[in-house]
Amino acid sequence: MTTPVPRACVMGHPVAHSRSPMIHAYWLATLGIRGAYDLKDVAPEDFPDFLTRLSANGYVGGNVTVPHKEVAYSLVDRRDEAAEAIGAVNTVWIEDGKLIGGNSDIHGFIRNLDDRAPGWNVPGCRAVVLGAGGAARSAAYALLQRGVEVSLVNRTLARAEELAAHFGPGVRAVRIEALARRLPATDLLVNCTACGMVGKPPLEIDLGALKRSAVVYDVVYVPLETDFLLAARSRGHRTVDGLGMLLQQAGFGFHKWFGAVPKVSAELRALVEADIRAKTPK
Repeated sequence: MTTPVPRACVMGHPVAHSRSPMIHAYWLATLGIRGAYDLKDVAPEDFPDFLTRLSANGYVGGNVTVPHKEVAYSLVDRRDEAAEAIGAVNTVWIEDGKLIGGNSDIHGFIRNLDDRAPGWNVPGCRAVVLGAGGAARSAAYALLQRGVEVSLVNRTLARAEELAAHFGPGVRAVRIEALARRLPATDLLVNCTACGMVGKPPLEIDLGALKRSAVVYDVVYVPLETDFLLAARSRGHRTVDGLGMLLQQAGFGFHKWFGAVPKVSAELRALVEADIRAKTPK
């Protein structure tokens, strides 16, 4: 008898744009692992049945993307600490016959920051996170785990206040009008909004008050370098783009499904960069 090839997939709607198959196929090939990773476009009405029967559908796990993350959170048998804190599941795997849900965005966010801006976590580190959605929630949680003081700035203050209350005293909500006063004491400035992404409005932030030693991070990766990062780099700031977060978070699931710990190599990054450039409107 031959051992079945372990299969994982990304579940979303739509999902054709996902670069996860490219990333996981690269790791499977370079590590010499028998396995497969598929795209599964699953409509919202079909998702609960597909996910709860994931093993019967031939999969050992997978990634969950828009619009299914919150539904996946409610359907899994058990969640890890990160998923509990974020309130969303983007990675699932089978463990002792149970469907487990995790959130790899936290791992991707902090590992990318460590990799691209070593030494960023200075004593008494203060971070300003722009946004109050899922990405901001992941960033705030990851930074809190490192002992960083986090300020959330969002156009709708109530959303930032709600998120700050969820995490407790280490996170505070700040009015967008007060952002300029925060920047001189900020060590890490993070954009967790969609502003600056292709097809979205630009992120209009005046960096003039930001101290030169501060690191500037944008979770957007299409385009590869946003105007926000370009402006920061032109002022001499160290910058961190969102592509590394995508690559680093993918390794969390790969380890769960295929048993190996993959590396985010320069070759893999170049492969994905080339694909993004080829498909990004000029």
